[in-house]
Amino acid sequence: MSAVDGPRALRGGPLMHLLAVCAVFLWGTAFPAVKRGYALFLLATDDMAGRMAFAGERFVLAGALTLVCAAVFTGRPPSIPRGRWGGVALLALVQTTLQYLFFYAGMAHTTGTKGAIIDSSAAFIGVILAHFLCTGERMSARRAAGCAVGFSGVVLVNLGAGGMGGFSWRGDGLMLLAAASFAFGGVISGRAARGLDPAAVTGWQLLGGGALLLAGGAAMGGRAVPPSGAAWLLLGYLAVLSAMAFTIWTLLLKYNPVAKISIYNSLTPVFGALCSAVVLGERFFSIKNLAALALVCGGVYLVNCAPDGAGRGETERV
Repeated sequence: MSAVDGPRALRGGPLMHLLAVCAVFLWGTAFPAVKRGYALFLLATDDMAGRMAFAGERFVLAGALTLVCAAVFTGRPPSIPRGRWGGVALLALVQTTLQYLFFYAGMAHTTGTKGAIIDSSAAFIGVILAHFLCTGERMSARRAAGCAVGFSGVVLVNLGAGGMGGFSWRGDGLMLLAAASFAFGGVISGRAARGLDPAAVTGWQLLGGGALLLAGGAAMGGRAVPPSGAAWLLLGYLAVLSAMAFTIWTLLLKYNPVAKISIYNSLTPVFGALCSAVVLGERFFSIKNLAALALVCGGVYLVNCAPDGAGRGETERV
């Protein structure tokens, strides 16, 4: 399917931009929510099994919620044709299991603000992957400049007094791997969602990927039982935001070029950093943070202002 086959409102109009920003805003709120969840669920920094169980619970609930809501609104259970389960399973493994394995592990060793800025690299990684893996989404000089400017913001936020001394592999390195998993998942999603109900693709990939996380955490002896009403509410919020954001994202990737949509993910640091400052009381208004955000936003502008011929055409995935 080409991008031109989709509804006009979802292909470059105000609705497309609004939905993309809404999805990214929801993901931005997840950074402080996950950090707060560690405290509410009484999870120690080194409790990897417990964090996997926590993530698994979130996405199993999110997947189930997506499928139930889709069934209620359409009057029939969302289904995947027999020959299409392979793509959905790969999407579940990459965009849910691997991404959030890295994400939950990394967030335990970095701040919400820093994690959000690092996570923005997914947008630029997505543009680069689209050049190599998506027909008609070639890299232009302006797109390349945008990626370089955006990545420089990610590098800046990791600069410590002695160069890259502020970079932690256990925290920041894992957040980079989470961003790469999300970007690769965006490429897979375009193929997996082609001709299918986005709610079905989203629901099953969240449910399947979450089940793998939950099973892995349980096998390692991890538990994440909500010990309070506040913990239950937080878990419910994380499930709802995932169901909504991933459904929107899958829908937009079904009808638009990967680079055109993935670049919106670079707005994540703006929302994630602001939410972390409000919810967690983290320092946001520092020269380094603001400069990093400016570079990331500048990269977004350059990529989105690419010449009309760049990044268009068929979005058949290989």
